Amino acid sequence: MLQDNYRHKGLRKMLVDSLREKGIHDERVLQAMEKVPRHLFLDSSFLEFAYQDKAFPIGSGQTISQPYTVAYQTQLLRAEPGDKILEIGTGSGYQSCVLVEMGAKVYTIERQKKLFEKTKDFLPKIGYNPKMFYGDGYKGLPPFAPFDKMIITAAAPEIPKDLIHQLKIGGILIIPLGPQDVQVMYTVEKISENEIRQIEHSKFRFVPMLENKAKD
Repeated sequence: MLQDNYRHKGLRKMLVDSLREKGIHDERVLQAMEKVPRHLFLDSSFLEFAYQDKAFPIGSGQTISQPYTVAYQTQLLRAEPGDKILEIGTGSGYQSCVLVEMGAKVYTIERQKKLFEKTKDFLPKIGYNPKMFYGDGYKGLPPFAPFDKMIITAAAPEIPKDLIHQLKIGGILIIPLGPQDVQVMYTVEKISENEIRQIEHSKFRFVPMLENKAKD
């Protein structure tokens, strides 16, 4: 039974208030996160975990990201209603749902087959329908390019060239770059077909993004 009751909503409001205190200032991001029922994304629906500002395992070696990380990346993305956004690393689908709540047209890729199938089945049950794909996120989605914006929710050793190629001029890519232990968040702006600009932000920890590794 998928319930979202007053207690859940109250806990969600407390989480959003804590994100605001930690420096998340984009009210559209905070409003979206107050609407998405994060407890439904956890296998056990443990309330004490769902609305703490912590990452949580979701199987296949993946996690549902810490709410602050989701809010931080989403704020950097500056998603606008109608934006065509490519997400690399669907995971639980939580980030996708936040972007859908903000009015974006979301395309999302997951390389773990079991996780992809689970999330593809689950999201419509709670009212979210991003366009979901199973495959190698490094390659993007050429048939659906170009994209206004992109967000990578896994640690990347470098900026994938295929993704930059599929980004509109003037578009931005949010990516955590660096080795597996710690990464630096970057905004990558596509200035022209041959030029990008990188803006460095804070440090985070993500599971690694693997090339040519779509998994059954």
